[in-house]
Amino acid sequence: MDMTLESCRSFVEVLASSAPAPGGGGAAALVGAIGTALGNMVGSLTVGKKKYADVEAEILALKAQCDALQTELLDQVEADDKGFVPLSKAYGIPKDDPNRDKILEEATITACAVPMHIMELCCQAIDCIRVFAEKGSRLAVSDAGCGAVCCKAALQAASLNVFINTKGLKNREIAEEMNEKANKMLSEYCALADDIFNTVKAGFGQ
Repeated sequence: MDMTLESCRSFVEVLASSAPAPGGGGAAALVGAIGTALGNMVGSLTVGKKKYADVEAEILALKAQCDALQTELLDQVEADDKGFVPLSKAYGIPKDDPNRDKILEEATITACAVPMHIMELCCQAIDCIRVFAEKGSRLAVSDAGCGAVCCKAALQAASLNVFINTKGLKNREIAEEMNEKANKMLSEYCALADDIFNTVKAGFGQ
């Protein structure tokens, strides 16, 4: 079931239950979509205003990019659920089954793919939000700051869903490659999101 088609209340209730999905990955995707939408709202409040006519083309292009990012992030809620299914089944294979380790390894790698993609999408969103914060309507700049915070949280949350799985991989070369990629995104984009937040906050004299 695609939980993004349910109400916000239903999503939160299922998230709080013992149901295996949605979990951290799905929640990260939803938060990332919300953060992206907040940045996109700044764009919506910028276009059509004479004061921002010189950046309108750039803002419109960013809005189109964010429209696509929002959709893709929401799609990752269900994708994360489906990506976890093989791993969940693999854990149920008897330990004396000679194929268990191979199946478990492959399923673990599969389970890493969606949260890694969520991280990539959040990084793209933070790049867009940076521009919205710099060039978008000053009346909505706080929303750009909020969007950056949400996307940073989603980025960090998704990373934990990568790391919990890479820890169990027997192929350490693949594990370390994924860890390095995830850590690089965390290092660069958490700092960028913090810069956006702090710049917005400073604009309010805080």
